[in-house]
Amino acid sequence: MMTRDKLIRAAAGLLDQGGEHAVTLRAVGNAAGVSHNAPYKHFANRDALLAAVAAADFAALTTNFAGIGGSNRTARDKLLTAIGALIAFSRERPARYRLVFGAPTLAREHPELQDRSMACLAQIMALVEECKNAKALPDAPTRSLASLLLATMHGLVLLEAQGQLRADKGLPTVEENMALMVRLFDAGGR
Repeated sequence: MMTRDKLIRAAAGLLDQGGEHAVTLRAVGNAAGVSHNAPYKHFANRDALLAAVAAADFAALTTNFAGIGGSNRTARDKLLTAIGALIAFSRERPARYRLVFGAPTLAREHPELQDRSMACLAQIMALVEECKNAKALPDAPTRSLASLLLATMHGLVLLEAQGQLRADKGLPTVEENMALMVRLFDAGGR
């Protein structure tokens, strides 16, 4: 594995363990088993390293969504499976989820991250388009439908992370709410 990749993996691990504040270039070098100066040879600063972590996560999500899109599931199941993968990512890697979806300045300043973000969104929009073609979503602009679905999911994920969307309150899960939204879209589109 190349040093740059080791550094990205180490930074991701530190994010998972201690959040964004745990990621310093020195700590990443130590975690990667390289000199404390090595990160500076590969990344201009901490933000560049965090952007590389987010870009790697977007690439992994994009690959996952492409695999889902190529499966034999129904269009609706594909979309809900992709949304489920985002929800799982938010629960399993909350700091990285916040980095990937909550750091617009990084995306503006790092073209690779912006490109990876757009490629990931394109996969989601392809799944939405497939649902529209299968009459599982209304004939509305694909970007609008994708935006509504993602905004709703991100909002529900945030409520869950803050402890406001809990089963002990008698509230449905993020997945149940998203499945309901897709069903409502389907029923309203006819």
